Amino acid sequence: MRLSTSFVSLLLASTVTNALTSRRPLSPQTVNLWRLEAREKALAASRVATPLVLQVAANARYSPGLSTSSPEEPPPEFPEQYFTQPIDHHDPTVGTFGQRYWVNTRHYIPGSGGPVIVLDGGETSGEDRIPFLDTGIVDILANATGGVGVVLEHRYYGKSVPVSDLSTDNLRWLNNDQAAADSANFMVNVKFPGIEENLTSPNVPWIYYGGSYAGARSAHMKMLYPELVFGAIASSAVTHATLSNWEYYDIIRQAADRNCSAHIENAVKTVDGLLEVPFLKPYIKALFGLQHLIHDDDFMSVLELPLSFWQAKNWDPAVGSTDFDEFCDTLKKPIFGATNIASLPIGHEDRLFSLFDGYKIDFSILNYAKHIRENQVKRCLDAEMTVEECFGTHNDTAFLDTSLDQEWRLWTFQVCTEWGYFSTAPPDPEHPRIVSKLMTMDYATKICRQAYPPGKYFTVPPLPNITVVNALGDFAIATDKLAFIDGDVDPWKPCTPHSEYAEDREDTILRPFKLIPGGVHHYDQNGLRDITDEPPHIQKIHYEIVNFVLEWLKDFKA
Repeated sequence: MRLSTSFVSLLLASTVTNALTSRRPLSPQTVNLWRLEAREKALAASRVATPLVLQVAANARYSPGLSTSSPEEPPPEFPEQYFTQPIDHHDPTVGTFGQRYWVNTRHYIPGSGGPVIVLDGGETSGEDRIPFLDTGIVDILANATGGVGVVLEHRYYGKSVPVSDLSTDNLRWLNNDQAAADSANFMVNVKFPGIEENLTSPNVPWIYYGGSYAGARSAHMKMLYPELVFGAIASSAVTHATLSNWEYYDIIRQAADRNCSAHIENAVKTVDGLLEVPFLKPYIKALFGLQHLIHDDDFMSVLELPLSFWQAKNWDPAVGSTDFDEFCDTLKKPIFGATNIASLPIGHEDRLFSLFDGYKIDFSILNYAKHIRENQVKRCLDAEMTVEECFGTHNDTAFLDTSLDQEWRLWTFQVCTEWGYFSTAPPDPEHPRIVSKLMTMDYATKICRQAYPPGKYFTVPPLPNITVVNALGDFAIATDKLAFIDGDVDPWKPCTPHSEYAEDREDTILRPFKLIPGGVHHYDQNGLRDITDEPPHIQKIHYEIVNFVLEWLKDFKA
């Protein structure tokens, strides 16, 4: 089937016209998805007289450092508490701040010597972790051991903020060393409200749990403070820091439905090529509703956004997302009544639609373009912004606001200084890919130069010092009573001890090493009120975790 030049022209013209007539007044500081969501929330709050249901902001890249969830208020059972921490553990004269935490004592048996199960809040507000305290892994372990469950918020996140703004200088205490010292100080000195006995470490066993970045912190805590951390569970633990994290999308490419991956590969390769044809460039951008997005790398990065839906998958449909599968279904949807073309192999003549001068595209690219228009561009226009404000990344001045509400600056700072994980195309140009070749290291890292100008006391390095992370064990990090739990289709797996780059190891009680079939990102972290209602593979991992923790506790000597 072929689409005539005149029909394509009409389609493109319509797209351009709709985009132009929908443009509304701009709002400053709206140059990335975090800002777009902030804009959407502000607009929703300003329209209280007209109730508005916002589209779920599923466009944000799911990563160890970006959380877009808006949890319900914590149950009254878990009131927030505060523990006083020094801002700088190496210089007490700098001052102190309150580190927020929550406690679950519903299973606590006084005098039993039951453990404290602490969940590291990681790179988000600790409120986002309350479900794991209520029905997830913390409650499961507290119930099994008669212990106390705790969620400990990470410094700088949520309400555990030690500074007045997020300037480069004021972020200098946001690093691995200070965060680890926070946890150690908390374990040694906390006095839980309503509990008379001393539950500090090493008087009672503490089991440290974390997922993703916090999973790496869990493993690091066991290595750095073995006298305080009796046992640690590191879920989807990114213990290998790296500059280029190109494997993230390659895991998705390999794990996704084969036809879906083929559609995405073909779309990216085709559009990359069309952008190199000067007279076609404005038309291909207009097809996606992004004709006003100035830079080609920004344009291709928008096409990458649906891929991050993969990480939002979860075994529990109440918290997981089906957006990735719906995106795949969109790509293969027949158009113009041609119901048979989806079954034809990519490259078949009947799947192609003509553009200009003999250039052709697969029908799935038209579906891809429609998805971007309806799920990305529409959000911008609905938020009264243009696509350049939404998706442009080359305006340096847009990244200089250091107000405390600019929470995106936190994990980005950690990425730029110590962790890396920049998304790029595969280094081998011949390697299959579902992201554009324009996703270069220079493009990925420019945010570090834009957002953090040198301060008086601290300068962000040209590239992150990933050695400070990898020196703690990297892929080979291991010790007794340190467990690793991963998902076999987790896009972060290449940065964990289950990576194909790591040596395989035995799964034992003292050193558990478990891979969840079909698991994505820290699949063991959430749970159901009744564990028997969970899917068999999730029940299995939860029972296995309970079993090895109970075995560990037999070795505890006060």
